[in-house]
Amino acid sequence: MTDLPSTTRFRARDLVAESLAGLLQRPGRSVLTMLGTVLGVGAFVAVLGLTSTATGQIGKAFTTLKATTVTVLDHLPEDSATAPELHFPADADERVQRLNGVEAAGVWWQPSLRNPSVGTRPGRPGEDGDGAQGIRVYAASPGLLAATRAEVSSGVLYNQFHRGRAEPVCVLGAGAARILGVSRVDNQPVVFVDNTAYTVVGIVADAETVPELMLGVILPETTALQAYGPPVDAPATMVIRTRPGAASLIADQAPLALRPDAPQHLTAVPPPDPHTLRDSVDTSLSGLFLLLAAICLVIGAVGIANTTLVAVLERRGEIGLRRALGARPSHVAGQFLAESTALGTLGGLIGAAIGVGVVVAVALAQGWTAIVHPYVALPAPAVGSLTGLLAGLYPSLRAARVEPLEALRQ
Repeated sequence: MTDLPSTTRFRARDLVAESLAGLLQRPGRSVLTMLGTVLGVGAFVAVLGLTSTATGQIGKAFTTLKATTVTVLDHLPEDSATAPELHFPADADERVQRLNGVEAAGVWWQPSLRNPSVGTRPGRPGEDGDGAQGIRVYAASPGLLAATRAEVSSGVLYNQFHRGRAEPVCVLGAGAARILGVSRVDNQPVVFVDNTAYTVVGIVADAETVPELMLGVILPETTALQAYGPPVDAPATMVIRTRPGAASLIADQAPLALRPDAPQHLTAVPPPDPHTLRDSVDTSLSGLFLLLAAICLVIGAVGIANTTLVAVLERRGEIGLRRALGARPSHVAGQFLAESTALGTLGGLIGAAIGVGVVVAVALAQGWTAIVHPYVALPAPAVGSLTGLLAGLYPSLRAARVEPLEALRQ
């Protein structure tokens, strides 16, 4: 074959026209070829949008629920020979509540009882009264019930009067009351803990920050301290409910306010920074979903490359005829490259639209605020174009190397 004249021209308009003709000749195949890019780009936009939307909701929920709770832990003696001691002062609730920004505060712990007998009848230690397995005994100050936003389903909570006199009264968690068969307190039912009777004054239906109380018999801390002594196995804990934005400051002030003489005996644990948690969740989810989206794009690119390569083999006659009429190898390569790029671009546009639609639909169904950043949706068609361009490189080179005489003979 002799080289074609250097004056052979293939304008951009001709390239577009030839590419469109090639795509429209087999619309079904073009749609199926484009499907991989649609899925890849759609997954890319949807997962990033859903990640942003979900982490926004996580941060919001975390801010409102957890960012207003500070926990102060007592220190247990490291040496078993040292006598246990409660480092919280008797007026711990009042001391902390005087801090600006505190809404409620209270101390609780689990008394050191070995297999206590809990039931509506007297029982010896180690015996399960009334089949009340799993019921725990807790000591809690009146402020703890307020700090946990305890909701009373029956009766009342014990108060400062019961606390000051170390009265033998108790409040039941909803689960413990159900196990013990106590549903009303107007008849002053009694619960026995190791043969010691405690009058039930109320039943708690919910406690947000200390849910284990729902399966327990809750005694005033002075009553428990008098009957069972200071905690030994697990440290006493103070729960402080603060106003929004005050948690970090309260965490710094609480140990000193409680024990100005020995603040080192208490450790305040502020809530984690919600922005840090949200960023961490965002990073983890984005990394995982980006990997999935990349896999989808690779699958789409392989699909385009495979289909374009098959098209090159099927259109060898057409390629040979065009070469015989004066088309140069670069013209043939450009046509197939333009076709694959066009399919990738269309797939990117459709995939971006589907991805945004999925994010909006999920947000509406969940009652969330949809968040789709522009830097996610806008480059999506370009990602599709790049995918189509890369996928079409090899088939285009194969098409450019087709010899016209050999192609026409076949």
